[in-house]
Amino acid sequence: MSAIRIELHYQPREWQRECHENKRRFTVLALHRRAGKTELATMELIHKAAGFKQELGFFVYLAPFLKQAKAIAWARLKQKLEPLRVTGAIDVNEADLAVVFKHNGATIRLFGGDNPDALRGVRLDGAVIDEVAQVKPEVWNSILQPALADRKGWAMFIGTPAGINLFSDLYYGASKRPEWYAAKYTVYDTDALDALEIERLRGSMSEEAFAREFLCDFSAAGDSQLISMADTENAARRQYPDGDIINSPLVIGVDPARFGDDRSAVVLRQGLRMETPIVRNGIDNMALASLVAQVIEDRDPDAVFIDAGAGSGVIDRLRQLGYGVTEVPFGGKATYPNLFANKRAEMWWAMKEWVEQGGSIPNDMSLKSELSTPTYQYDSVGRRVLESKDEIKKRLQGGGSPDIADALALTFAYPVAKQLPREVRDLIQPDNRDYDPYEMAREP
Repeated sequence: MSAIRIELHYQPREWQRECHENKRRFTVLALHRRAGKTELATMELIHKAAGFKQELGFFVYLAPFLKQAKAIAWARLKQKLEPLRVTGAIDVNEADLAVVFKHNGATIRLFGGDNPDALRGVRLDGAVIDEVAQVKPEVWNSILQPALADRKGWAMFIGTPAGINLFSDLYYGASKRPEWYAAKYTVYDTDALDALEIERLRGSMSEEAFAREFLCDFSAAGDSQLISMADTENAARRQYPDGDIINSPLVIGVDPARFGDDRSAVVLRQGLRMETPIVRNGIDNMALASLVAQVIEDRDPDAVFIDAGAGSGVIDRLRQLGYGVTEVPFGGKATYPNLFANKRAEMWWAMKEWVEQGGSIPNDMSLKSELSTPTYQYDSVGRRVLESKDEIKKRLQGGGSPDIADALALTFAYPVAKQLPREVRDLIQPDNRDYDPYEMAREP
């Protein structure tokens, strides 16, 4: 039987052609709104599925929600494949949102990140993940990536930047990985929109919004964002050897869990370097106190600051054990009450300045998100007010609570001087653990 040539009517724009040609096993593409990324992804899936040489190839298109995947890609996929359906070359399954190529048995199917368990246990040969910024990291890390391992399948990540999340993490990390490729195409690169329409959009949107949606700027901050995404990314790239921080005081910040979805976090910061945080889920106050006591014994910090709001039990237990820790009421009076509405706002502002002036943090996506999510405003008398923790939790990528960031902020509660080593102190001064050097600073 002679082969029949069927035209799928796809003439890629120059930027789309570049993406098809330059892609690697893992490809991350930052694209502006209305760029044509769905058409790019659809044609990549069709090309790979139709030409697949092994048995029962399985390819998926995944959006954050199944309804979203259907709305974005299902009609487009069927439209492109209509000539094949008419000739009987494919089967279309509306119930499963799937297309099967009869000549090789390869399948393209749509999934949603809202039901990732539907993908557990399957073997994937290729995947397109759309609107990656809204996809939970575990969907990629725990489900899709392992599913691609059997036959060394490929993945294409497409979307528009929206802060620090899985998308930004993959985009910035691609340059360090040999099988990865990342590219960015702004509204001025694709010819997808008319020049006059671009200028209209630029004039009617805020500078930050236009930068995010049409210039694909991962670092574009909101007008009231306290710590910018660019600054957190820079902080995550910095590294300081021990010799650069040895003369700086070592400070511990402890943020005990408040509610069931919160975590208890212990952060150690020495000068410009923050260490990998200690995070515990479901730990009670006595266990947390024991953990902090062990850290104090091991590291001999120059100060330990603990959130008084949820940490009274931890504070009491540590003092009972003889450790000189300092309680810090987040809602209490700031050291500079004419500038800050409360202590929490003051600490976060000090942390912001530390980040901007060279602070180094672990390259952890959740921490970067916690730091760059909060906003601020001014009250009626001109003092700085930080967004409440409850409001931050509503907007924080992946849910959760900014516990690690709050623990880091606690390390800026009060100025700390480096003390003499423990063995020297024990020789020249009596045990003075009950003394609180910050008592006067907290008095109204």
